[in-house]
Amino acid sequence: MISREKVLQLLEKHIKTANTIKHMLATEAIMKALAQKLKPEKTDIWAMVGLTHDLDYEEIKDDKEHAGKSVAILKQENADLPEEAYQAIKAHNADKNPDYDPPQSLMDWSLSICDSLTGLIVATALVRPEKNLASVKVKSIMKKFKQPSFAAGTRREDIKLCEEKLNIPLPEFVELSLKAMQAIASDLGL
Repeated sequence: MISREKVLQLLEKHIKTANTIKHMLATEAIMKALAQKLKPEKTDIWAMVGLTHDLDYEEIKDDKEHAGKSVAILKQENADLPEEAYQAIKAHNADKNPDYDPPQSLMDWSLSICDSLTGLIVATALVRPEKNLASVKVKSIMKKFKQPSFAAGTRREDIKLCEEKLNIPLPEFVELSLKAMQAIASDLGL
């Protein structure tokens, strides 16, 4: 399997915006935490899916093609990821591309569900006086979650699927995600 160091080099090559890289690092952390909770033997693959899922984000102009190019880049770089990893990456954009299979596995659903939550957590941190993740509480995120105008791009309906698809209550899912992001707060600049 491709090394994390090699993936970080690919991120530097394909991603120019620090916030996009931070989003991918946050998604990696959450996916790793979810793997530990749901399927410990897949932790490294789940983390890699989180880290690479938006590899093409800044190069793709057509939302429909997003994720497919990420997979193509990884295959071109001989990433040696299992097909289930490529499926999960594509599935997180299946709502915009009918050629991609929709989420089916726990890994697919985990990526699709946590992808949008990273932005809500960051936005919650940034409106606090301290502007850091350490001061953020689950209660604060849940309060912001109920305000559709706050971080309006957050796909709240996707996040709520954690209860149905992952069998994790929403507050517990938010807590797991927040703790994962707090653990890498320095990498996120928060």
